[in-house]
Amino acid sequence: MGAPEHPTRDAGFGVYLHWPFCASKCPYCDFNSHVRHEPPDEARFLRAFRAEIGHVAALTPGRSVSSIFLGGGTPSLMRPATVAGLLDAVAEAWGLEDGAEITLEANPTSVEAGRFRGYRAAGVNRVSLGVQALDDVSLKSLGRLHSAREALSAVRTAAEHFERTSFDLIYARPGQTPEAWRAELREAIARAAEHLSLYQLTIEPGTPFYGLAKAGRLVPPDEDTARALYDVTQEVCAAAGLPAYEISNHARPGAQSRHNLLYWRYGEYAGIGPGAHGRLVTNEGRIATVTEKGPEAWLARVERDGNGIAERETVAPAEQADEFLMMGLRLTEGIDPARYAALSGRPLEETRIAALIGDGLLRRSPEGRIAATPQGAPVLNALVAALAA
Repeated sequence: MGAPEHPTRDAGFGVYLHWPFCASKCPYCDFNSHVRHEPPDEARFLRAFRAEIGHVAALTPGRSVSSIFLGGGTPSLMRPATVAGLLDAVAEAWGLEDGAEITLEANPTSVEAGRFRGYRAAGVNRVSLGVQALDDVSLKSLGRLHSAREALSAVRTAAEHFERTSFDLIYARPGQTPEAWRAELREAIARAAEHLSLYQLTIEPGTPFYGLAKAGRLVPPDEDTARALYDVTQEVCAAAGLPAYEISNHARPGAQSRHNLLYWRYGEYAGIGPGAHGRLVTNEGRIATVTEKGPEAWLARVERDGNGIAERETVAPAEQADEFLMMGLRLTEGIDPARYAALSGRPLEETRIAALIGDGLLRRSPEGRIAATPQGAPVLNALVAALAA
């Protein structure tokens, strides 16, 4: 049986595998990550991942996987043999496209040349390193366990073993000036082979940073400084040949993350593992899935039911169109309005598009795609609200 038709079918089919364990919890992090005093039973978790992969594969016959992303948590805490088992399970369930992108997130503290050789042998062909900062004071304040020296050593080791590498940095840190960020970013670009993910620090509810901010003990940059830091990011990266292809991601031409492009182009993806989200196209329509968040609860649920899916709902056409708009306008390539109309059943209003173009917030390509301008990208939520109203 083939895959059901969908307006964004050509965006691809990806698999996200969530390994939820970390050596420590960073104070800014609201991801589904957990610290355990004893190492998890990797063999038992691998069996559960295999079971959930099989369950989701039965819902999505006829697919071929274009990208796999092992995220977390800290997937580089896994043994290479466990990673190999996960990738083999995906290949057996769906099959991989030729040249499929297979990314593994790694922290500099867990980088070892031998382990990286093992990941490469397992099939990983791209590594994303959680560097976050290039000075030790900032790394300590962010709760990171590595030093700047260790981070740069990890970047070198990754480049020796993988043709494709990326690393993350967080900016708009307390006390950070545009001048300091400019220097740090230039150093990062000198070390980066092809791709950087550059995120403004956000203070998320429920994190230690949130409590510190409420108590006035942590003061992020004000709005004007944050905007100046964003502008420096765009300017420095573009000048170095790594222009933004998405609000927070920069790459040399051809080096964009294919897995992330799949998300932003509103493709289809399976979310496997504790707390993973998925978007699947089935005979009942496009469905959203969320798995059990707690690692042990997920494990028990999979062992009992064959999968850990805790929530499953059909995404209504209007909601699909809104998600497509929000995701697609993050990209510098923008969206095809005809696809919005195919998803929602109604076109975007030309008068609103024209007004936003007139305000300098939106642009239209010769092919008819619409995209946020450099002035529109920082106010994306307002832009989407104006278009979808």
